[in-house]
Amino acid sequence: MTGQPFTHLDAEGQAIMVDVGAKPITHRLAEARGSIQVGPGVMAAIISQSLKKGDVLGVARVAGITGAKKTSELIPLCHPVFIVQCSVDFELDQSQNRVQVICRVASQGQTGVEMEALTGVSAALLTVYDMCKALDKSMVIGPIYLVEKSGGQSGEFRRETLVGP
Repeated sequence: MTGQPFTHLDAEGQAIMVDVGAKPITHRLAEARGSIQVGPGVMAAIISQSLKKGDVLGVARVAGITGAKKTSELIPLCHPVFIVQCSVDFELDQSQNRVQVICRVASQGQTGVEMEALTGVSAALLTVYDMCKALDKSMVIGPIYLVEKSGGQSGEFRRETLVGP
């Protein structure tokens, strides 16, 4: 714990949307990652693009970008931000049957884009699950976490080590 008070609570403890109006506009970046553990058959189907629903990673990429863009509609106290760049990439670990999603988001604004990157990862992972659930419902999503962020008053953050296997 940093000892900092929660910024999304007023003096009476009620939820509020933080006033960012006086903050300077700066370039903001965030990267988040997450993974889904799949079975060998699912991994093979993803690689061969043989699922009936189509190209799993292509659809998940679009879902991740859409999720990042719609974060303020899903997370009640998030500000709408103008995203200037968003990418969703995948790393396939065939030996562990794991799909990792990496979402990078950039903006020019008064608030950060960490939530957008995390939401992008979440939407992409849920899409992988949705497209593959006919083959295997036992897939496991997680962990999902922030890797780095820059810009704004709170400065830089960089996770020293990646999470998970």
